[in-house]
Amino acid sequence: MSLTVPPELLDEAERGEVSDADFIACIRESLPYAWSLVSGLAERAGADADGTGFAANETPPPSEAERGQLLRMVASDAMRAAVERHFGMRLAFQNCHRLALFPPGTDDAYAAFTTPRAQLLNQSPELVDC
Repeated sequence: MSLTVPPELLDEAERGEVSDADFIACIRESLPYAWSLVSGLAERAGADADGTGFAANETPPPSEAERGQLLRMVASDAMRAAVERHFGMRLAFQNCHRLALFPPGTDDAYAAFTTPRAQLLNQSPELVDC
């Protein structure tokens, strides 16, 4: 299961649309590792400490459970879109852990990160089965 949905939120969904705030709260509670990673990247991207215009994770998750959280977040169009709206940044994902956040105005950096060349250059034998 991707998310642990509280009964109240399920009731809300059955009645109609769910607010982004409620959906984000569910994501944050259900996927704490993924949420923490994205939150940290959002802070770094906003500060642009390294001058690239974006922030990317280079560290593999500590276990398969955390890797699964990250994969579930980025694989769901609804979760990904809600997270992007929440932080006001675009997400890009290259492999089992290389997630990046791109603030507004970093279209060139986003385009470079999402090229086939960038994907190929980010590969290594230990990531084949991630």
